[in-house]
Amino acid sequence: MTRRITFEKLGTDGKARTGVIRTTRGDIRTPAFMPVGTAATVKAMMPESVAETGADILLGNTYHLMLRPGAERIAQLGGLHRFMNWERPILTDSGGFQVMSLADLRKLTEKGVTFKSHIDGSRHELTPERSMEIQRLLGSDIVMCFDECPALPATDQAVAESMRLSMRWAERSKDAFGDRPGHALFGIMQGGVTPDLREESAEALVDIGFDGYAVGGLAVGEGQEAMFGVLDYAPGFLPQDKPRYLMGVGKPDDIVGAVARGIDMMDCVLPSRSGRTGQAWTRRGQVNIKNARHADDPRPLDEACTCPACRNYSRAYLHHVFRAQEMISGMLLTWHNLHYYQELMQSMREAIAAGTFGAFQSDFHAQRSEGDIEPL
Repeated sequence: MTRRITFEKLGTDGKARTGVIRTTRGDIRTPAFMPVGTAATVKAMMPESVAETGADILLGNTYHLMLRPGAERIAQLGGLHRFMNWERPILTDSGGFQVMSLADLRKLTEKGVTFKSHIDGSRHELTPERSMEIQRLLGSDIVMCFDECPALPATDQAVAESMRLSMRWAERSKDAFGDRPGHALFGIMQGGVTPDLREESAEALVDIGFDGYAVGGLAVGEGQEAMFGVLDYAPGFLPQDKPRYLMGVGKPDDIVGAVARGIDMMDCVLPSRSGRTGQAWTRRGQVNIKNARHADDPRPLDEACTCPACRNYSRAYLHHVFRAQEMISGMLLTWHNLHYYQELMQSMREAIAAGTFGAFQSDFHAQRSEGDIEPL
């Protein structure tokens, strides 16, 4: 059994990398997309079905799980893997982003953040030490440092102060994490869209020393052009021999662009959230199943797709069950979206290994530019 979580690069093509993160609970093939299981479930999916799509790892959410059902309760019930019936690796975020975006009346100090729960108004404190304790109780395989996520746009001075606070918290996170064989701790680079601050943040994290590194503070409304602008240089500040994780991304073209710039791991609620709102992602772009054009269409969402929604159901049926607000609508569309995302990751892994990633990107964008199949 692996004592330490390790990362092995298996191939590169330009800045794009393919490899494997080896954990005690199984291998994570990279580039990897992590479906989001916020409250110990990927919405509308059985864990077995998520595994069938090809997902090697899920993301769980520290903020939501600490509030409900509680980290101590999950630990008493055997840990998050047993609790949610997912035996493969789990990464948990630190809770910092949700405190910023969801909590009421939060107060930030050097020590940490105090806030009122968005569920019942109860008061809580989240510090680097408490975040590490919660993630230890959950039993996640990859633990994220506790950081502060400034809301953009912000002044350079505000971004710099926030980043330096996050670096001090990163050091406290590492101290509190301790020595946990079989578990990994990732640091989170901050610094907004300013190269000097990104570099300063990366140097601070590398000095502390982590098992992997995340590029944080992106996909928070700055737009794809600005995000790619940062990704053109930021991954280069991080060690070549460690995994790089871009948090909260994203749309398929965001993912392909991030991988082209040296990113190994991503997560996003988009495929599951879109599935519940009638949006399907296909190799020809987005399909809005609620549109009337699908009502009499006997064809599948994507005839090249092998997921259950495409194999067994027509666009007409998917349109009907969405309109009728039947639960199966969200289940089928979410399964399709997660299947498509994992198929996209597998295609990229194969293209990088074969040295054909440039051609893959051209084909990917060409297919998407064609748009959906013509209506009948």
